[in-house]
Amino acid sequence: MRIIGGQHRGLTLASVGKGDAGAHLRPTPDRVRESLFNVLAGYGLPQGARVLDLFSGTGALALEALSRGASHATLVDKGRVAQRLIRENLSKARREKDASILSCAADRLPRAEVPCELVFLDPPYGLALGEPALLAAERQGWLAPDALIVWEDNRSQDAPEGFQLRDTRRYGDTHITMMHPV
Repeated sequence: MRIIGGQHRGLTLASVGKGDAGAHLRPTPDRVRESLFNVLAGYGLPQGARVLDLFSGTGALALEALSRGASHATLVDKGRVAQRLIRENLSKARREKDASILSCAADRLPRAEVPCELVFLDPPYGLALGEPALLAAERQGWLAPDALIVWEDNRSQDAPEGFQLRDTRRYGDTHITMMHPV
C-alpha cells in the first residue's frame, strides 16, 4: 500500500498484509483510492480542505488527502492496531502536525472545533455502523454545510434523512457513495 499522488507520491505505508479481520482492517486498494481521488479532483477536493476520516484503519485515505493538499486531517479509530498503524504512517509521511487522532468509536465523537469539508466514512462491512457515525458527526458539528461525504462499503448506500446523494461508483466489490448535507 502506498500514497498514489501529491507531495508523498510513492511513499510506502505500514503493511497490514491482507488486512486484519479481527480488527476489521480492510485497506482501500490503491486502484480504488486513485480512482476516488480522480473523482474528488472534479469537486476541487481535497485541496485546502479539512478532512474527517471515520473508521480510519491505516489512515491511507487521510494521508492521501494530506498529500494532495488537504490542510488538516482528523483520523478516528478506536482499535489499538489501527491507532498504531495511523501513528506509524503519519510519522513516515512527517504529517503529525497536520493531523490529529481520536481514539473513540466513530459514533461517539467529541464536539468539533472546526467543521470539515471532506469526510471519509469506511465502516467495517456488514455491521451497520456507517449511518450512526455519520449522524454523530453531523450532531457534533464535524460537517461543514458544503461537506462531501465519501462512504465506502460493500454495497451502495442510501442517503440518510438530511443528506442528498451526489454520486455512486463501483470498483469491483467496493461501492463508493458520495453525498452532502441538505
